[in-house]
Amino acid sequence: MDVSKVNKVILEIRAGAGGDEASLFAGDLARMYQKYAAKRGWSFSILDASESGAKGYKTLIAEVSGMGVYDALKQESGVHRVQRVPVTERQGRIHTSTASVAVLPAVEAKAVEVKESDLEVTFSRAGGPGGQNVNKVETAVRITHKPTGMVVGSREERSQHANREKAMEVLRAKLYEAKREQSVGSVSELRKSQIGSGERAEKIRTYNFPDDRITDHRIGKKWSNIENILQGNMDKIIAAFQEVKRA
Repeated sequence: MDVSKVNKVILEIRAGAGGDEASLFAGDLARMYQKYAAKRGWSFSILDASESGAKGYKTLIAEVSGMGVYDALKQESGVHRVQRVPVTERQGRIHTSTASVAVLPAVEAKAVEVKESDLEVTFSRAGGPGGQNVNKVETAVRITHKPTGMVVGSREERSQHANREKAMEVLRAKLYEAKREQSVGSVSELRKSQIGSGERAEKIRTYNFPDDRITDHRIGKKWSNIENILQGNMDKIIAAFQEVKRA
């Protein structure tokens, strides 16, 4: 399977070190990718999320679909670090926080064999936005893959069946990535190899608000106007990686 041509990805964002500020930063990243997807004409669906405050996320899992989506976003996997004065900081001190991003190609069911006997499936009320009927039926699905301990879920759709299919899509993507990286070892080691542990020192990109500068530490590129980029204007970052690939 040529993953470079995959037109659907599972995007996972997790708040790392930094408490509430890390959750707010995870929310900033989620909205950046959502707005970039809209500019590209891609679909962006939040499958599951653990919110933290009005604009923050402890975790967020989304499905992003569109032409060339994996090729454009694959370099976003890793630990993103932010340096800024949090809205909750009263003494004007700069804090450093992190959020991890994983971009996994969605794969067809035939690409990964998943045994029903390996699954533990539970249902709950969806909660969150969706109208007054959203909490009346147990439509949210959570699946545990017993051999690996992976837990995935979906609560976006209005039926158990649809949410189960979405959750299985996330699970297949994670298992396929683990299969591709078997040399890494266990699943926990796989995730660590892809995005690091979430500590401040392990980073692929730093968003320095006081200096209005984004630095990607892998290719040594820097960009200004952070607020504009966080509004989904990521084209110059994507282009920089494509230039490196062509070189």
